[in-house]
Amino acid sequence: MSLVKLIPTRLFSVLKQGQVSALIHTRSMSSDADYKFETLKVTKPKEWVLQVELNRPEKRNAMNRAFWREMVECFEQIAQDSDCRAVVLSGAGKIFTAGIDLMDLAGSAGMIDDGSDIARRASKLRPMISRFQNTFTVIEKCPKPVIAAVHNACVGGGIDMITACDIRYCTRDAWFQVKEVDVGLAADVGTLQRLPKVVGSDSLARELAYTARKMMSDEAKECGLVSRLFNSREEMIQGALDLAALIATKSPVAVQGSKISMVYSRDHSVQEGLDHVAMYNMAMFQSEDITKAVEGFLTKEEIVYSKL
Repeated sequence: MSLVKLIPTRLFSVLKQGQVSALIHTRSMSSDADYKFETLKVTKPKEWVLQVELNRPEKRNAMNRAFWREMVECFEQIAQDSDCRAVVLSGAGKIFTAGIDLMDLAGSAGMIDDGSDIARRASKLRPMISRFQNTFTVIEKCPKPVIAAVHNACVGGGIDMITACDIRYCTRDAWFQVKEVDVGLAADVGTLQRLPKVVGSDSLARELAYTARKMMSDEAKECGLVSRLFNSREEMIQGALDLAALIATKSPVAVQGSKISMVYSRDHSVQEGLDHVAMYNMAMFQSEDITKAVEGFLTKEEIVYSKL
């Protein structure tokens, strides 16, 4: 398809006059987004970028009942936040996360042996597990790219969480562990489904799931679980924020469309993926972002894209 055919007629008129409009839209940062959570700290370190930090450092960022609820609330809100175009997910304190807070989980209503029939107890557990699964699926469903920044330990539920992210960075002292088999469980909130596709090795994913052995940062980089290594947490957070800021300068129509298409295509055939993106781009080809991109290319001026 010729690029010329995609450029609106009004752009040719502007170019002919020799007066390329910058089409700058005023970017008013809304103040109505109220991210207040017990287990998460949400900040805005750069324009268009949010940092979501696991914020239970005294408990090694273990995932309690409040966390499972708040992650869903947080990322559903981010999905609708037009002032956010990319997210960095990090952990406060000495480690990224110790995974599920087993003591807290044991106290939940669904885990209490109330003496009822096993089928009835199971019927209570099934929806609870589904809610836990949605805690990380919501990251995948969020159209904004999410960059995981892992330092030190990433254990159990941490693997479920980061494999639902788009991009993963870590420090050189980081290590990863699919821990569930050591507590008598099969990982059930995403690791067994996403990890083999992330690392591209069913054999390695099974080895990690069956043995609960630690995988160090160099192996994580080699197998593709992470894409960059950093010497310190501070250096890594800065690198992740810089990447998020770069992504945020691109067309949100193009970036979010790319994420939606890549997630869909991962779980479908090539032809189904092609059909899906063709349907999506039937509308997206008519976006003003294409006009702005062409104008920016011709004038070498900074492109400022409107909010979605």
